[in-house]
Amino acid sequence: MRHSNRLPLALLLYCSSLPSIAAAVFPHDIQSHASSSIPVFLRQSAPSRSIATRLRDGLIRTLWSVPRNGPSSASEPQQPISSGPATPPSTLLARYGGDLVLRFDVPTPEEVAALAQAINVLFLDVWESNSNFVDIRVSKDVVPSLLGLLPPSLQHAHTPLMHDLSQSILENYNDEYLPTRESHRPFSPVLQTSQDTDQTNIFFRNYQPFSVIVPWMRLLASLFPTHVRLIDIGLSYEGRDIPALCVGAHPTNNEKPSGKRPMIVISGGSHAREWISTSTVNYVAYTFITSYGKNEEMTKMIEKFDWVFIPTLNPDGYVYTWETDRLWRKNRQQTSLRFCRGLDLDHAYGFEWDSNDMADNPCSESFAGEAPFEAVEARRFATWARNQTENENATIVAFVDFHSYSQQILYPYSYTCATAPPTLENLEELAIGMVKAIRLTNSEQYSITSACEGSFEPTDGTGKRTKYSKPQRFESVGGSPIDYFYHSLGVKYSYQIKLRDTGSYGFLLPSRNIVPTGKEAFSAMKYLARFLMGDKGIEEEEGKGESQSVYEGEQVRAEVVGKNSKGMGGEDEGEHADEEVGLELKRRRRR
Repeated sequence: MRHSNRLPLALLLYCSSLPSIAAAVFPHDIQSHASSSIPVFLRQSAPSRSIATRLRDGLIRTLWSVPRNGPSSASEPQQPISSGPATPPSTLLARYGGDLVLRFDVPTPEEVAALAQAINVLFLDVWESNSNFVDIRVSKDVVPSLLGLLPPSLQHAHTPLMHDLSQSILENYNDEYLPTRESHRPFSPVLQTSQDTDQTNIFFRNYQPFSVIVPWMRLLASLFPTHVRLIDIGLSYEGRDIPALCVGAHPTNNEKPSGKRPMIVISGGSHAREWISTSTVNYVAYTFITSYGKNEEMTKMIEKFDWVFIPTLNPDGYVYTWETDRLWRKNRQQTSLRFCRGLDLDHAYGFEWDSNDMADNPCSESFAGEAPFEAVEARRFATWARNQTENENATIVAFVDFHSYSQQILYPYSYTCATAPPTLENLEELAIGMVKAIRLTNSEQYSITSACEGSFEPTDGTGKRTKYSKPQRFESVGGSPIDYFYHSLGVKYSYQIKLRDTGSYGFLLPSRNIVPTGKEAFSAMKYLARFLMGDKGIEEEEGKGESQSVYEGEQVRAEVVGKNSKGMGGEDEGEHADEEVGLELKRRRRR
């Protein structure tokens, strides 16, 4: 069992948690979306900065000898930028007043190590990290402390993405609680074809609370009993059901003996604040459900596979983001420190658990517990999945876990780059096809990489990545669900898909992105099913002909273009695209 022995840090963390303890708590259950009231913390007036916050800042200056007028950001704005007339209320200001999101460029291993150490010391919230940048939420008052711990080269190597986080959160909440008159009509299901979903179904015009999602799922199961069942994955830490929709039709006129039923599992909401992942799972499920019997290809996919859609694996955390703290990430499980609740479900699984020493403090956003599967929801999900394969005559052939943000498709392994997955080529090939399907839907560019390379890739001093060195990460890397499903459960195709956007809104993605993001994910899942029903995947590969070589070239082109494109929505292939495609094809054929 691990315990921090740094009393000043524990005191600092306790002081940091006081505003959260003082926050007003919204009633536990919302009866309906139409009658849900605005949370208490959105109806209060704005006070001055709390005593606890000032005490925390004083401790930071004292512990790390940072002067009151320490290094400052050249790009830090003098005043918060407010895009709306509303003033954030008291509890929102107490938690996020003066916070901003900074993007750091970290080109060298030494800078990565220094930034990681500073993040660990100050217990900062890392929003996103990859080989190009690191996004960090930090209070403006703590910026001098952060920069004081960094080398001179990093003190100006950052850019603010969000100047006033409390205002951005207020606008995101207002988007849901203060909708337009047209979108405020009571929800009712619309039985239209999938092509009309975005025009007719008001359910997807806004993010929905858990108290609306569950009745909506129950309603779908009752309206489409021929191919939809509402099932439970298990109970959360606080006793909520983890609901799922099982979509699949079993024709009875098949004379072939029935073997194990192939199953595709699609989940979202492991991190509570990633609302777009929950909405995306719901959108893909609804589109599949309402397409059955109307679209021949979709009907075949539903008859071929059982599709299990789990909108949120973390219902406790999701409810908490609606009632109390919009940016809560973990579940709500109690830890060894009373004032630091929650375990990170994304790193709580049993395969190669705890391969990173940085996340050993319960107050860390990536704290995964003190033992594998300590997180209740992860244990319930793993138990359910294993039971499906061992006792329910099912074979899980694909697992897709939706997250946000950064527009990436990640494949195993997450815990290390030293070991390549045995089916690497198949994983890459399917990922390339999904990226192309997304690009052809909305012209959005997604990149592809191993989950272990989601952070800085160590180099050998000449700019080349060292193949067997461990990447520097800003969160836990072991215990990943995609690793667990791939290695422990034998699921051949296992992915984490990080949805929109690339940092402009981060976790506060406006609801107008729900339908476009859902369409992209639906296209990717439809391609996944095509791939599995084709000559590869479930059925054995019989070799590649000339036509397959042409198709492979088009897939590689999609990947190269995705990596080289600038901005969002562009299709700039560049004058060197053909040369890069040729080199990439040669590399893959040599493997």
